Amino acid sequence: MTHKKATLIGLIAIALWSAIVGLIRSVSEGFGAVGGAAMIYTLSAVLLLFTVGFPRIKTFPRAYLILGSLLFVSYELCLSLSLGFANTGTQAIEVGMVNYLWPGMTIVLSVLVNRQKTSVLIVPGMVLAVAGVCRVLGGSDGFSFAHVAANLYTNPLSYGLAFAGAIIWAVYCVVTKRIAQGSNGITLFFMLTAATLWVKYLFVPHTPFVVTTPVIINLVLAAAAMGLGYAAWNVGILHGNVTVLATASYFIPMISAMLAAFILGSTLAVTFWQGAAMVSLGSLICWWSTRSADARKLTRQA
Repeated sequence: MTHKKATLIGLIAIALWSAIVGLIRSVSEGFGAVGGAAMIYTLSAVLLLFTVGFPRIKTFPRAYLILGSLLFVSYELCLSLSLGFANTGTQAIEVGMVNYLWPGMTIVLSVLVNRQKTSVLIVPGMVLAVAGVCRVLGGSDGFSFAHVAANLYTNPLSYGLAFAGAIIWAVYCVVTKRIAQGSNGITLFFMLTAATLWVKYLFVPHTPFVVTTPVIINLVLAAAAMGLGYAAWNVGILHGNVTVLATASYFIPMISAMLAAFILGSTLAVTFWQGAAMVSLGSLICWWSTRSADARKLTRQA
């Protein structure tokens, strides 16, 4: 597979991921936070078995098998449960925005770990992304740190899981390319995630399932978006350009928020959209910082 083709396949994942926040939250409203996530990942794992197949685990590098599994499962638990445990649909969208700090974090880690060339623009880019999240959490008060703190206090579990997930996924994106050696364990990782969620479901209190037609439809859509999206993304980060894929996703916060608001019937304030735009722009600046550094390198070589 060519480098460009793998990168293009990774970009397809971005389109699928834009609907995940709204779909996961919708499914959790019918099956509960843990039960809904378990259902989604179980169906996604089945879909991957038919589309990607079960990998030859014996050929996996030990570091990828252990560390890759741990990082992937940890991130998926953080993502799905942070959305499922949100108090309202609107809060779930806010929680999703916190998770979208991962593109900028991936660039920073690429610079630190892979020695990716960059410029000083990466600093204001990351600061702008974080400020955008603060504006989202500030509600109508904008940059009111008191309101941000109060908002976080209403549900520290969801917001904390989302932030932890952003860090974990950035690490996964950077580390996997170095240790996988071309292996693709996405099917195994989804099966492990589903099994972990079902074990958790058995040992925590839960409410009965509320099965409705919209919930079933969203469950199928969520499983398809997750399974096909991650299959495409894994190909991208294993064989494509990690920096391009991470930063090209700068538009996900805006599209994801629009789709989630439509799916969940939520009305978002102007300050939310301003904050979401800041998160997107901050990720874009981080990406541009690597482009400008590469341009300077070529100029010096010339």
